[in-house]
Amino acid sequence: MTTWPGWLGRLSPARRRLHLVGLGLVVAVLVVVGSRAVAERVVDDRPSVDQAERGPVLLVPGYGGSTTALETLATALPDAEVVEAAGDGMGDLRDSAQLLADRVDETLERTGAASVDLVGYSAGGVVVRYYVAALGGADKVRRVVTIASPHHGTDLAALATSVGGGACAEACRQLDPDSDLLRGLNRGDETPAGPRWLSWWTETDETVVPPSSAVLEGATSLSVQELCGSDVAVSHGDIPRDPVTLEVVEDFLGDPAGDGSSVDAAC
Repeated sequence: MTTWPGWLGRLSPARRRLHLVGLGLVVAVLVVVGSRAVAERVVDDRPSVDQAERGPVLLVPGYGGSTTALETLATALPDAEVVEAAGDGMGDLRDSAQLLADRVDETLERTGAASVDLVGYSAGGVVVRYYVAALGGADKVRRVVTIASPHHGTDLAALATSVGGGACAEACRQLDPDSDLLRGLNRGDETPAGPRWLSWWTETDETVVPPSSAVLEGATSLSVQELCGSDVAVSHGDIPRDPVTLEVVEDFLGDPAGDGSSVDAAC
């Protein structure tokens, strides 16, 4: 004879069966809902872009919009083009992200490629992040490389902002560590699912202060010094042209896995 604990023991057999059936249904529903939630999380964590199919490479310039720093990369990488910044490159970085979105769509339509790879130098890396996170880029980008990008701001922008008097343009203010743009990008997932991410930076950066602002959570984050030795000095302006950078970027874009394990260079 079964002994029913607590309040179940005080119920009549008929009411007891009714309550047990109800509890069983609740448990079943919770199991199904929980299973679906787990399944949805698994699906969301999978890259939505074919990682094996390499497409065109778009290079995104930094603050001020000059493309000169990226010309060496553009020449070294196959199917690489430099994207112009919006206006003078010192306005709202979100405008540059929208320009990038238009360029990506045009490139995909023109080439028939399934996705693009994006390389953002300095503030260009922030532009790329905004495009991926807010403008639908996660479904169109296979790989993202950021080079010496102030993902968490730079103290130089904070100083210029505090001075006031027009010393800091809109893009400069957005690179203040406490800017609305950066707080929004860094509030949740810093590297949204879809692309594979690499953050390449230098510990001797005099523009991104502190240099560790370039470290991006969820990305393969690697410094020149970590790869080549702590005594190596590479400036913010030199890193996009450095031969080691060319090797690192090509290794990452050419690696079928895109997990950063193949990144290497002859320092």
